[in-house]
Amino acid sequence: MPTLFSYGTLQQKEVQIANFGRELLGKKDMLQGYIVGEIEITDERVLRESGKAIHPILRFTGNVADEVSGTVFEITDVELAQADDYEVDDYVRTLVKLQSGQECWIYAAATDAGNDGGR
Repeated sequence: MPTLFSYGTLQQKEVQIANFGRELLGKKDMLQGYIVGEIEITDERVLRESGKAIHPILRFTGNVADEVSGTVFEITDVELAQADDYEVDDYVRTLVKLQSGQECWIYAAATDAGNDGGR
């Protein structure tokens, strides 16, 4: 079963229900080598579901002193595809290792996709 690290709107109950039809249960973890920036969302669906025009976005730094706290959710393959559909083109899904040692999917800035994604 895939795991997804959320640091932003996918932690919101209303976003989870809109995208997955259920509230997700998760556990706290930490992602190293990234910082959180902001982007403006213009996609009408995402604006409606999140209720926010400004969304957080992970930016790769490679510096292990940079840490982002978030929640790890176990989801199905279908739900992972639904999460892909929710995220706008500014984000890219990347597999990383969290501070706990667990491998997990994240959505990070697509402009940082040319690096190794922290792996």
